[in-house]
Amino acid sequence: MSLSDWTDWNQAAVARLKSHGIQNIDLSTFPSSSLAAVLVLLYEDAGQLRVLLTTRSKLLRTHAGQTALPGGRVDDTDKDLTHTAYREAHEEVGLPLDCPHIQTLCTFEPFLSLHRLLVTPVVALLTDNSILEGLTASEGEVSRIFSHPLEALLDPMIVKDDALAAFGSEDWFYENELHNTTDSLVPLLGNSPYRMHRFRSTASPVKGLTSDILISIAQLAFDKQPTYERYAPGQPHGFREIIAIVQEQMPSNAKSA
Repeated sequence: MSLSDWTDWNQAAVARLKSHGIQNIDLSTFPSSSLAAVLVLLYEDAGQLRVLLTTRSKLLRTHAGQTALPGGRVDDTDKDLTHTAYREAHEEVGLPLDCPHIQTLCTFEPFLSLHRLLVTPVVALLTDNSILEGLTASEGEVSRIFSHPLEALLDPMIVKDDALAAFGSEDWFYENELHNTTDSLVPLLGNSPYRMHRFRSTASPVKGLTSDILISIAQLAFDKQPTYERYAPGQPHGFREIIAIVQEQMPSNAKSA
Protein backbone atom coordinates (compact mmCIF):
# COMPACT_ATOMS: atom_id res chain seq x y z
CA MET A 1 0.00 0.00 0.00
CA SER A 2 1.41 3.39 -0.96
CA LEU A 3 0.77 6.59 0.97
CA SER A 4 -1.64 7.73 -1.76
CA ASP A 5 -3.91 4.81 -0.82
CA TRP A 6 -4.26 6.04 2.76
CA THR A 7 -7.27 8.00 3.99
CA ASP A 8 -7.19 11.75 3.40
CA TRP A 9 -7.25 12.23 7.19
CA ASN A 10 -4.11 10.17 7.68
CA GLN A 11 -2.35 11.65 4.65
CA ALA A 12 -2.92 15.11 6.11
CA ALA A 13 -1.50 13.93 9.45
CA VAL A 14 1.61 12.59 7.72
CA ALA A 15 2.01 15.86 5.79
CA ARG A 16 1.95 17.87 9.03
CA LEU A 17 4.59 15.64 10.57
CA LYS A 18 6.78 15.88 7.48
CA SER A 19 6.48 19.67 7.53
CA HIS A 20 7.70 19.65 11.13
CA GLY A 21 11.04 18.40 9.84
CA ILE A 22 14.22 17.44 11.64
CA GLN A 23 14.70 19.50 14.79
CA ASN A 24 18.36 20.46 15.13
CA ILE A 25 18.59 20.77 18.90
CA ASP A 26 22.15 21.37 20.12
CA LEU A 27 22.83 18.66 22.69
CA SER A 28 26.63 18.95 22.55
CA THR A 29 26.79 20.29 26.11
CA PHE A 30 25.24 17.09 27.45
CA PRO A 31 27.27 13.89 27.96
CA SER A 32 26.53 11.20 25.37
CA SER A 33 25.62 8.85 28.23
CA SER A 34 22.55 11.03 28.87
CA LEU A 35 21.28 10.92 25.28
CA ALA A 36 18.78 8.43 23.86
CA ALA A 37 16.32 8.11 20.99
CA VAL A 38 13.10 6.23 20.31
CA LEU A 39 11.47 5.26 17.02
CA VAL A 40 7.84 6.26 16.55
CA LEU A 41 6.91 4.01 13.64
CA LEU A 42 3.54 4.89 12.10
CA TYR A 43 1.49 2.88 9.62
CA GLU A 44 -2.11 2.70 8.45
CA ASP A 45 -4.32 -0.29 9.21
CA ALA A 46 -8.09 -0.40 8.66
CA GLY A 47 -8.11 3.36 8.18
CA GLN A 48 -6.31 4.09 11.46
CA LEU A 49 -2.87 5.61 11.84
CA ARG A 50 -1.22 3.27 14.32
CA VAL A 51 2.05 3.33 16.25
CA LEU A 52 4.30 0.34 16.93
CA LEU A 53 4.85 -0.35 20.64
CA THR A 54 6.49 -2.96 22.83
CA THR A 55 6.09 -4.30 26.34
CA ARG A 56 9.46 -4.43 28.03
CA SER A 57 10.58 -7.75 29.46
CA LYS A 58 9.97 -8.28 33.16
CA LEU A 59 13.61 -9.37 33.40
CA LEU A 60 14.91 -5.85 32.76
CA ARG A 61 16.28 -3.74 35.61
CA THR A 62 14.36 -0.58 34.71
CA HIS A 63 10.76 -0.10 33.58
CA ALA A 64 10.20 -3.87 33.54
CA GLY A 65 6.85 -4.88 32.04
CA GLN A 66 6.08 -1.35 30.87
CA THR A 67 5.06 -0.13 27.44
CA ALA A 68 7.83 1.47 25.41
CA LEU A 69 8.70 2.76 21.99
CA PRO A 70 11.63 0.88 20.45
CA GLY A 71 14.76 2.80 21.40
CA GLY A 72 17.62 3.28 23.79
CA ARG A 73 20.83 5.11 24.62
CA VAL A 74 23.25 6.50 22.08
CA ASP A 75 26.04 4.11 21.10
CA ASP A 76 29.57 5.15 20.12
CA THR A 77 28.93 3.73 16.65
CA ASP A 78 25.80 5.85 16.03
CA LYS A 79 26.31 8.69 13.58
CA ASP A 80 23.28 10.58 14.93
CA LEU A 81 20.13 10.15 17.02
CA THR A 82 18.11 8.95 14.05
CA HIS A 83 20.62 6.15 13.60
CA THR A 84 20.25 5.34 17.31
CA ALA A 85 16.48 4.97 16.99
CA TYR A 86 16.66 2.67 13.96
CA ARG A 87 19.50 0.58 15.40
CA GLU A 88 17.60 0.02 18.63
CA ALA A 89 14.40 -0.88 16.75
CA HIS A 90 16.40 -3.40 14.74
CA GLU A 91 17.88 -4.91 17.90
CA GLU A 92 14.62 -4.98 19.88
CA VAL A 93 12.03 -6.07 17.30
CA GLY A 94 14.00 -6.95 14.17
CA LEU A 95 12.87 -3.94 12.13
CA PRO A 96 14.95 -4.08 8.92
CA LEU A 97 17.63 -1.42 8.54
CA ASP A 98 17.71 0.74 5.39
CA CYS A 99 14.26 -0.52 4.41
CA PRO A 100 12.86 1.18 1.26
CA HIS A 101 9.36 1.04 2.76
CA ILE A 102 10.32 3.11 5.82
CA GLN A 103 11.03 6.83 5.68
CA THR A 104 11.90 9.31 8.40
CA LEU A 105 9.29 12.07 8.69
CA CYS A 106 10.63 14.27 11.47
CA THR A 107 12.14 14.45 14.92
CA PHE A 108 10.82 16.16 18.04
CA GLU A 109 12.71 18.03 20.72
CA PRO A 110 13.99 15.76 23.50
CA PHE A 111 11.85 14.64 26.42
CA LEU A 112 13.41 14.24 29.86
CA SER A 113 13.02 10.86 31.56
CA LEU A 114 13.05 10.40 35.32
CA HIS A 115 16.46 8.75 34.86
CA ARG A 116 17.74 12.08 33.47
CA LEU A 117 17.93 10.77 29.92
CA LEU A 118 17.21 13.20 27.09
CA VAL A 119 15.07 11.11 24.75
CA THR A 120 14.66 12.30 21.14
CA PRO A 121 11.61 10.91 19.28
CA VAL A 122 12.28 9.98 15.65
CA VAL A 123 9.01 9.71 13.71
CA ALA A 124 8.99 7.34 10.73
CA LEU A 125 6.46 6.07 8.21
CA LEU A 126 5.93 2.45 7.15
CA THR A 127 4.13 1.89 3.83
CA ASP A 128 4.40 -1.91 3.59
CA ASN A 129 2.60 -3.62 6.46
CA SER A 130 4.01 -7.01 5.51
CA ILE A 131 7.21 -5.84 7.23
CA LEU A 132 5.33 -6.11 10.53
CA GLU A 133 4.82 -9.85 10.03
CA GLY A 134 8.57 -10.40 10.22
CA LEU A 135 9.11 -8.57 13.49
CA THR A 136 10.43 -10.66 16.37
CA ALA A 137 10.73 -9.66 20.02
CA SER A 138 14.29 -9.73 21.32
CA GLU A 139 14.46 -12.33 24.08
CA GLY A 140 15.23 -10.75 27.42
CA GLU A 141 14.34 -7.25 26.22
CA VAL A 142 10.83 -7.37 24.78
CA SER A 143 7.91 -9.56 25.85
CA ARG A 144 5.26 -8.25 23.42
CA ILE A 145 4.98 -6.28 20.20
CA PHE A 146 1.68 -4.48 19.64
CA SER A 147 0.22 -1.26 18.27
CA HIS A 148 -2.17 1.50 19.27
CA PRO A 149 -4.12 4.11 17.29
CA LEU A 150 -2.17 7.37 17.50
CA GLU A 151 -5.33 9.47 17.63
CA ALA A 152 -6.51 7.52 20.70
CA LEU A 153 -3.84 9.39 22.65
CA LEU A 154 -6.02 12.47 22.14
CA ASP A 155 -9.41 10.75 22.42
CA PRO A 156 -9.29 7.51 24.45
CA MET A 157 -12.86 6.67 23.40
CA ILE A 158 -11.54 5.69 19.97
CA VAL A 159 -10.50 2.27 21.34
CA LYS A 160 -13.65 1.59 23.40
CA ASP A 161 -14.77 -1.22 21.07
CA ASP A 162 -11.32 -2.82 20.71
CA ALA A 163 -10.26 -6.07 22.39
CA LEU A 164 -8.49 -4.28 25.23
CA ALA A 165 -6.59 -5.71 28.18
CA ALA A 166 -9.02 -7.17 30.70
CA PHE A 167 -10.38 -4.70 33.24
CA GLY A 168 -8.83 -5.49 36.63
CA SER A 169 -5.95 -7.47 35.13
CA GLU A 170 -2.27 -6.65 35.67
CA ASP A 171 -2.41 -4.74 32.38
CA TRP A 172 -5.28 -2.51 33.53
CA PHE A 173 -5.99 -2.35 37.26
CA TYR A 174 -7.11 1.28 37.33
CA GLU A 175 -10.65 2.35 38.20
CA ASN A 176 -11.18 4.31 34.98
CA GLU A 177 -12.29 2.44 31.88
CA LEU A 178 -9.92 3.87 29.26
CA HIS A 179 -7.78 6.70 30.63
CA ASN A 180 -6.32 7.27 34.08
CA THR A 181 -4.30 10.18 35.48
CA THR A 182 -2.55 11.05 38.72
CA ASP A 183 -0.78 14.27 39.65
CA SER A 184 2.39 14.29 41.74
CA LEU A 185 5.35 16.51 42.60
CA VAL A 186 8.63 15.59 40.89
CA PRO A 187 11.86 16.25 42.84
CA LEU A 188 13.87 16.23 39.59
CA LEU A 189 11.83 19.24 38.47
CA GLY A 190 12.17 21.14 41.74
CA ASN A 191 8.97 19.57 43.07
CA SER A 192 7.00 20.89 40.12
CA PRO A 193 3.68 19.15 39.43
CA TYR A 194 3.47 16.43 36.79
CA ARG A 195 0.43 14.62 35.42
CA MET A 196 0.93 10.93 34.69
CA HIS A 197 -1.30 9.67 31.86
CA ARG A 198 -2.21 6.02 31.43
CA PHE A 199 -4.11 4.72 28.41
CA ARG A 200 -5.69 1.29 28.24
CA SER A 201 -4.50 -0.73 25.25
CA THR A 202 -4.67 -4.28 23.92
CA ALA A 203 -1.54 -5.02 25.96
CA SER A 204 0.27 -3.08 28.69
CA PRO A 205 -0.93 0.48 29.38
CA VAL A 206 0.59 3.34 27.41
CA LYS A 207 1.84 5.69 30.09
CA GLY A 208 4.50 8.05 31.39
CA LEU A 209 7.22 9.19 29.00
CA THR A 210 5.83 7.06 26.17
CA SER A 211 2.39 8.62 26.45
CA ASP A 212 3.88 12.12 26.79
CA ILE A 213 5.80 11.66 23.55
CA LEU A 214 2.82 10.24 21.67
CA ILE A 215 0.41 12.92 22.88
CA SER A 216 2.73 15.62 21.49
CA ILE A 217 3.11 13.81 18.18
CA ALA A 218 -0.64 13.19 17.90
CA GLN A 219 -1.45 16.84 18.63
CA LEU A 220 0.78 17.99 15.79
CA ALA A 221 -0.27 15.23 13.39
CA PHE A 222 -4.01 15.69 13.79
CA ASP A 223 -3.90 19.41 14.59
CA LYS A 224 -6.23 19.14 17.56
CA GLN A 225 -6.20 19.15 21.34
CA PRO A 226 -6.87 16.19 23.66
CA THR A 227 -10.37 15.59 25.00
CA TYR A 228 -8.88 15.84 28.53
CA GLU A 229 -6.66 18.28 30.43
CA ARG A 230 -3.13 17.30 29.48
CA TYR A 231 -1.13 19.14 32.13
CA ALA A 232 -1.45 19.50 35.88
CA PRO A 233 -1.90 23.11 37.08
CA GLY A 234 1.53 24.74 37.04
CA GLN A 235 3.22 21.84 35.25
CA PRO A 236 6.29 22.90 33.22
CA HIS A 237 6.47 21.60 29.68
CA GLY A 238 8.69 22.06 26.68
CA PHE A 239 12.34 21.05 26.47
CA ARG A 240 13.88 24.42 27.30
CA GLU A 241 11.64 25.13 30.29
CA ILE A 242 12.23 21.69 31.79
CA ILE A 243 16.00 21.75 31.24
CA ALA A 244 16.20 25.20 32.84
CA ILE A 245 14.48 23.86 35.96
CA VAL A 246 16.72 20.78 36.12
CA GLN A 247 19.86 22.89 35.76
CA GLU A 248 18.63 25.18 38.51
CA GLN A 249 18.55 22.17 40.85
CA MET A 250 22.16 21.24 40.08
CA PRO A 251 25.00 22.22 42.45
CA SER A 252 26.77 25.38 41.27
CA ASN A 253 30.01 23.49 40.58
CA ALA A 254 28.13 21.03 38.33
CA LYS A 255 26.58 23.90 36.36
CA SER A 256 29.96 25.40 35.58
CA ALA A 257 31.63 22.08 34.77
